[in-house]
Amino acid sequence: MTGRGPRVPAHVATTRHLCAAYPLVTEAGLGHEGVLVGRDVLGGSFVYDPFALYRQGVITNPNMVVFGQIGRGKSSLVKSYLWRQAVFGRHAWVVDPKGEYGSLAEAWGVIPVALRPGGPIRLNPLDTEDQPVAPDEPGDHARSRRVALTSSLAVACLGRELLPRERAAVDAALGEATDRARAASMPAPTLPQVVDALLAPGIDASKELRTTRAVLLEDGRDVALELRRLVHGDLCGMFDGPTTAGLRLDGPLVVLDLSAVYHSPALGVLIACAAAWLQSAVRSQHRNRIIVVVDEAWAILANLGVARWLQTSWKLSRANGVANMAVLHRLSDLRSVGSEGSEQVNLAEGLLADSETRVVYAQSPGEVTRTGELLGLTDTEAELVTQLRRGMALWKVGRRSFLVEHRLASSERWLTDTDQAMTDGADVIADRADVGRPVTGPP
Repeated sequence: MTGRGPRVPAHVATTRHLCAAYPLVTEAGLGHEGVLVGRDVLGGSFVYDPFALYRQGVITNPNMVVFGQIGRGKSSLVKSYLWRQAVFGRHAWVVDPKGEYGSLAEAWGVIPVALRPGGPIRLNPLDTEDQPVAPDEPGDHARSRRVALTSSLAVACLGRELLPRERAAVDAALGEATDRARAASMPAPTLPQVVDALLAPGIDASKELRTTRAVLLEDGRDVALELRRLVHGDLCGMFDGPTTAGLRLDGPLVVLDLSAVYHSPALGVLIACAAAWLQSAVRSQHRNRIIVVVDEAWAILANLGVARWLQTSWKLSRANGVANMAVLHRLSDLRSVGSEGSEQVNLAEGLLADSETRVVYAQSPGEVTRTGELLGLTDTEAELVTQLRRGMALWKVGRRSFLVEHRLASSERWLTDTDQAMTDGADVIADRADVGRPVTGPP
């Protein structure tokens, strides 16, 4: 070939910028399906959707764990992520122990379900539907789930394992309570009916266990007295009856506000009751993919019984079409729930293993040294996590790692503010005045 073509103008750049343009340096990302989270520091935007990634085989479960110290942007990520997922028809259900999701609920035009002792709203944690929740779950699905939850609550309340005779008493009491509920045309038994059955067992239950009513009563008495706190004691008025009629569950967001009992020593038990009801309600909403957020998840992991139940729920996420999200403060929360080698720690680490998306905001060096191996952090990643500024996080998605800067739109700032006590909300009020309310918010 003769002749010379037009010359291409030379590109001039510094070595600092040229290295980023070198082939194969920039991360390919996770594709275009999902919500825009922010900027991948290595180049391009960062888009994420657990359902799409599961369908593509990038991850084997849709669950996520978010770690973030106070003030690092953890809450902003979770709230804006839920808000943006609504564009794709995703619904969100949140267990909110501190009452921090009120602005998000307002933006969606929904009212949080505020639970407090003696309040007007009741949720029945035993509202388990009589249908399979997993293809390989055998037997009476509803009853087995109710027995598992009630036993977990009893373990958490007693602070010890149930004895064999106590487990048998719980099983028998659930059977009696279910029969009484059906006789009263109720859709599910309630905790008061279970406590009554434990304190006054029937003849049929005692015969089935080849014992007497007096012995069966004694077998289940300690369990009954502890569960009685949720029925007649200091924790009554929230989970001690049929679910209040008229609760809106078909909206894009359901928030269970437990801020009235946030400082209760029994917070883990109460979160478990709320999450149990929520997950049962989720199974009745199959037409939408649902994201379930359990904030302050350390409160559940610290209780052996409810930690077992939570891990079971995590494992059923695929069968239920649910993407679970646990929110914690520190990496060490996974190991501070019990002594080294204890079942609590093993369950917490198992919860992490069942969450193929891990989002880590800045952590102290000591945190990373003790627990970095749980996340499979390389030495470079471990060092990086200690230096991240606000809004920056290390995302571990399956076997891939991303350094992501979360970006907030100006119209989203008022949704995510948690510093009103420190700033008097002046900045947020200004933002709302400048940009107006979101178009899907209330008038």
